[in-house]
Amino acid sequence: MVVVSTGMDLYEYQGKQFLASFGVPVPAGEVASIAADVVAAAERLGFPVAVKAQVRVGGRGKAGGIRLAGDAVEARTVAEAILGMDISGHVVEQVWVERASEIAAERYVSFTLDRSARAHLGLLSARGGVDIETVAAETPEAVARLHVDPVNGLSGEQCRAWVAAAGLADDPEAEAMTELLGHLWVAYAEGDAEMVEVNPLVVTTAGEVLALDAKVTLDDSAAFRHDWDDYAASQAGDEREQAARARGLQYVGLDGTVGIIANGAGLAMSTLDVVSQVGGSPANFLDIGGGAKAEVMAAALEVVNADPKVAAILVNIFGGITRGEEVANGIVDALERLDIESAIVVRLDGTNAAEGRAILKSHESARLRSCPTMIEAARTAVELAAAENTTAPS
Repeated sequence: MVVVSTGMDLYEYQGKQFLASFGVPVPAGEVASIAADVVAAAERLGFPVAVKAQVRVGGRGKAGGIRLAGDAVEARTVAEAILGMDISGHVVEQVWVERASEIAAERYVSFTLDRSARAHLGLLSARGGVDIETVAAETPEAVARLHVDPVNGLSGEQCRAWVAAAGLADDPEAEAMTELLGHLWVAYAEGDAEMVEVNPLVVTTAGEVLALDAKVTLDDSAAFRHDWDDYAASQAGDEREQAARARGLQYVGLDGTVGIIANGAGLAMSTLDVVSQVGGSPANFLDIGGGAKAEVMAAALEVVNADPKVAAILVNIFGGITRGEEVANGIVDALERLDIESAIVVRLDGTNAAEGRAILKSHESARLRSCPTMIEAARTAVELAAAENTTAPS
């Protein structure tokens, strides 16, 4: 399954500041964007310090984006090495400097929404610091799962039982762990987060329980209830995402060659999965919402077409309130307005789909194809993308 978040992903330092505002204990630290400021921050915090690249992607440690420094000279050397580093296509423009923790044990904890259970899901494990999916696959008993009713919330008694289920009840820091879980739940629920994950959640040699890392995704639709202006300002990293946001589109950039346009987040996610299943690689997630008329479709096609990696575009629309002929006319009109370089494959279903397909059929060409099913449309788009990449000049 292709995993995509359309929420507001925070940098680690922002996630820690967010969690700390709800009482979750985190190491003291400062953010810096030049080496001199890293040294100054380290001297204020006290050595040794950890200097951590701030990018919204995993694998920072393996890439050399997290390093320790024992004095000012090392802090400058480490800062100069990390700032400007490319980590999986993300250039490091700032680092988080924090006092290094003496770690006795590493745990894992997270909260997210389990839609199938219609409840929130908490995961707690004594095995932190590694991929929780690997732990769950190899030793599922090492992950304590807890479903939390959205109405009743999480009680202290439930937290204590959860700690016991994870095999941590006899640890000296069990009470501190229980208290932290309560604060983390409040951050997740009252802070309108889609996901909070702390890995590792560490126990220090002094017996403190600290969030040593923080992955936080906030629900964009709840922004009106919070002062998230600083968070929103820092989201402008991907030019494609900036362009889509300016047009009111829900867009997440990926690294594939098949551009995706769909109406509805569920359909968009399904389209990404189908493209992957037939051997393709999605270039993006793009949800145009309930409207698929000319102006919305033109904006979506313009954003997707601007991605140089896109070799074919798959438009997957299920007409509801918006009728099929309106969708088709919107696509045709958008093609007349824009210079679309990639071939477009359209799957149209739902209200007045037959009328819409007839309109698309009358305009079909090497540039525009129409397919009756999602799987056929996905295969066609993947084949066209592969052919385009094969014939493109190197």
